[in-house]
Amino acid sequence: MGTLLTILAVLFIALIIIIPLIEKYAPKGEARDYGNITRWVIPLMALVVVLQLLRHYFM
Repeated sequence: MGTLLTILAVLFIALIIIIPLIEKYAPKGEARDYGNITRWVIPLMALVVVLQLLRHYFM
């Protein structure tokens, strides 16, 4: 349980640091093109499902 709380604390602190940096250095006023990102979503989700199945059956 202590490990889980440590991981959650580190992630929370990282978000507090990373989000302001992203907002500060993101390009202003330009339309963002998410087409490049959206073509990776389904293959990555399929990979996650396969890895979870392998983890479930072999670990």
